[in-house]
This record gives sequence, C-alpha cells and structure tokens, in this order.
Amino acid sequence: MNRKLICGVLGVVLGIYGFAFAQEAKYPVKPIRMVIGYAPGGGSDIMGRLIAPQITEAMGQQVIVENRAGMAQNIAAEFVTKQPADGYTLFLSSAALGVNVTLYPKLNYDPVKDFAPVAVFATSANLLLVHPSLPAKTVKEFIAVVKKNPGKLNFSSSGSGSTQHLSGEMLKLMIKGDFTHIPYKGTGPSLIALASGEVEFSFSNIPAAQPLMHRMRALAITSEKRSSLLPDLPTMSEAGLPGFVTQTWYGVLVPRGTPAPVITALNSVIVKAVQKEEFRSKLAQMGADPIAENPEYFRKMLNEEIERWAKVVKASGIKP
Repeated sequence: MNRKLICGVLGVVLGIYGFAFAQEAKYPVKPIRMVIGYAPGGGSDIMGRLIAPQITEAMGQQVIVENRAGMAQNIAAEFVTKQPADGYTLFLSSAALGVNVTLYPKLNYDPVKDFAPVAVFATSANLLLVHPSLPAKTVKEFIAVVKKNPGKLNFSSSGSGSTQHLSGEMLKLMIKGDFTHIPYKGTGPSLIALASGEVEFSFSNIPAAQPLMHRMRALAITSEKRSSLLPDLPTMSEAGLPGFVTQTWYGVLVPRGTPAPVITALNSVIVKAVQKEEFRSKLAQMGADPIAENPEYFRKMLNEEIERWAKVVKASGIKP
C-alpha cells in the first residue's frame, strides 16, 4: 500500500514537472509584453521597438511594446517585478537601473535580486547639446557661458538618475559650475524642452537626438572615441574635460524566477538578432554599438554599473 501510494505521488509530481517542461519547451504560446520605462521617442523606446520585431519574427509571437514612464523607469521596473515569472513580460531597461539603487533610498524592488538578466544588446554615448540661442559653439565657450551666468542656466534630462542627468552632474563637478537640473518623463520630452527653449542645454543619446538635431547644437560626445556617425564632433575629453566618459546601455530583463530555458531562448534570439548585419547597420545609423553576450555577462556588467554610478551620486550629493 505504501509503495503504491509513493508511486502514485511520484507519478503526480513527475506529471506536473513534465507539463511545466512541456510548456517551457513550447514557449512562447501567446503574445509577449515588453515594458519600457520612458515615454515614446526616447532612446529606450527606440531601442525597444528595434529589438521587439526581432523577437516577434524569431519566436512567432507578437511582442507588444508598453510604455510606463516615470521616476527614471522605476515605475516600469517595479511593475515588471510584480508580474508572473513566465517569460511573457520583458523589461527593456537602460543604464538607469544601475543608478537608481543608490539615487533612490527606498526602492520597492532590487535591481539585482528581483530581475534575471537576459541580454544587453547595445550601448550609446550621450551628446552635449545646447539651444541655438546660447552663444557657444565649443565646450570651452559653453563653460565660459556657464561661469558668467551662475544659477541661471537649466538643463533637461530623461529623469532623475538617468545617465543624462548624471552627465550633467559630472559636468557640474568637473567645472565647478552652477546650473539647475529639470527632469522630464523621458528623453523625447527632454529634447522637446531643449528644442523649444525651455532649457538651455541637455545631454542625450544619439538615437533620440537625431530627429531634432536641426533645432539644437551638438558640442561634444561623452564616449572615449569619436562616433563614426559624427566624426567631426570631439569627445568631451578632447574638448578640454579629460576623463569625462558616460554611456548608457540597453538590455532585456525578466522577473526573477523565470525558468532558465525561457531565458536561454530569449537570449539566443537577441544574440542572433545582434549578429545580423542589417540589425548592426541600424544600430550604427543611430550611433549605437552592438553587444552580443550571455546573461552572466549582463549580470556582471550591471553590478559594475551600480558600483561606478554610486560614486558619482555620492560625490555630487544629488537627490531624486
């Protein structure tokens, strides 16, 4: 009797695991949602809508993009961590994920413990952009304007804690300047504010800035090397601020507990997409660099980002 009971229970357990494995093997069997923490038109939105069709094509299920803007993508991040860990809710994140853990003292999620990295697929540096009315055509001239107008200039960003915001704070520390940060709900709104003259300058990634470049002036790029897309634009280091290097990244994460086969399947699709010449060409056209690595690489990079940005946040004393 006991042996029959044990065998019966074992059969039920194996049946449950077998069903779960079968479901994972069939993944995906319904549309997938990709949540983006910024408003439409920004770098994250552009990158999300670039990678989503690749996943759709490879997996045979529609990837639906959903924008949940606010609090430097914290609203979207918290939302995703509360979704079922089944692979049907993806989080398209930027470098803000590595900043917010230090910037916001009370987050309702942990960027490391509550997410499982899938793949980081692109990086992009920021541009220092000024409104055409500002009498500055070089970084040196811009610094002179800042010095002559302490406390009078405003700069926009995609939100508190974004690399755009921290680029401004790093600039403030390096030149000992005095200007005010105005956060917006995404890069798109931030750039519109600059183009319309609401603020005097901003930092923005190239993909988002390109459509409005005719309404602003780019002074430098925050990468280590010049961009092949804008070869005549100097780096911040070349323009007189050695060591000024900031960049953002774009990657896909899922809620912690998502089955390993699902993560592997998603990573494989994204890596193969990045290896396509057509996809890499699109990234290059937007001034972004491709990355094709495994989840562990992404995990290590995220931890390094948290450590690196914590130093900037603490040194500048910024608050959300």
